[in-house]
Amino acid sequence: MILGHIGARKGSKGVPGKNFRNICGKPLIDWSLDQLFANPRIEDVVVSTDDAAIYDHAIQRGALEIGLRPAELATDAAPKWGVWQHALAAGEAAAGRAVSAFVDLDCTSPLRLPEDIDAALDLFQSARPDMVMSVCEARKNPYFNMLELDAQGALQVSKSLPGGVWARQNAPLVYEHVGLVYVVAPDYLRRAKTLYDGRVIPVELPAERCHDIDMPHDFRLVEFLLQEQLNEGVRKV
Repeated sequence: MILGHIGARKGSKGVPGKNFRNICGKPLIDWSLDQLFANPRIEDVVVSTDDAAIYDHAIQRGALEIGLRPAELATDAAPKWGVWQHALAAGEAAAGRAVSAFVDLDCTSPLRLPEDIDAALDLFQSARPDMVMSVCEARKNPYFNMLELDAQGALQVSKSLPGGVWARQNAPLVYEHVGLVYVVAPDYLRRAKTLYDGRVIPVELPAERCHDIDMPHDFRLVEFLLQEQLNEGVRKV
């Protein structure tokens, strides 16, 4: 069984209530829920949340009943990995069968398209890594235009190379970790302590879809881009 998962904590300092806030006609979480329910390869869905309203909404939509997440996993400091481990165990218990792949979609990345999920699943099935993680080419590069202060308070390139890098296209390729989609091997999720303990490989996605809602200006930007997707007819469920 492939289990789909969305984590949607109640609290958010940047955009209060963002996971259940309306965006382009429906709650933010539904842009991801719709994709999980529509994907024929994903057999069951769980939503990990400490918000009773979000939980009830997810159950009404068809998610498995796993209860609210434990209090220790509902804080700002709670690690994503611990939330995933709990959701995997609770999902297997609720479904009564073993999970073969754990698919997580970040609730705050609604610009993802269905083919992004399929690309990650295809890669997971063909390459058999511990995890597939969505990435995009970094907008800023530590070899070129990301800076740090040295001991004298002067700016220096974060990662210097002999002779320097004076054009962006000559810098080594660097990725941004983005939360559009993760596909995780259940055995790895159960035994590992962090995301990067095993063989984690990238599925590279277009940068224009790799925007996460963290602050109010992110919400406005993603809302604009989402409406643009709708106007262009590229959204499929």
